[in-house]
Amino acid sequence: MEGEIIFNIDVMLAKRKMSVSELADRVGITLANMSILKTGKAKAVKVSTMAKLCEVLDCQPGDLFEYRKPSDDK
Repeated sequence: MEGEIIFNIDVMLAKRKMSVSELADRVGITLANMSILKTGKAKAVKVSTMAKLCEVLDCQPGDLFEYRKPSDDK
């Protein structure tokens, strides 16, 4: 069983009082791609996109992503 990466972009958006569309514009990606990132459905994230997210949200990569170990109850 694999662990998973949880995307906490929505948490950072709330802390920064920023909309998803504003973040997408400032990062330079489409709203559709930002939504994929925000919902955790992305299979890969470019390092340059992570860097831009951190720049715009004034945070560290660890603020955006979290690793969760698989639970034994599944």
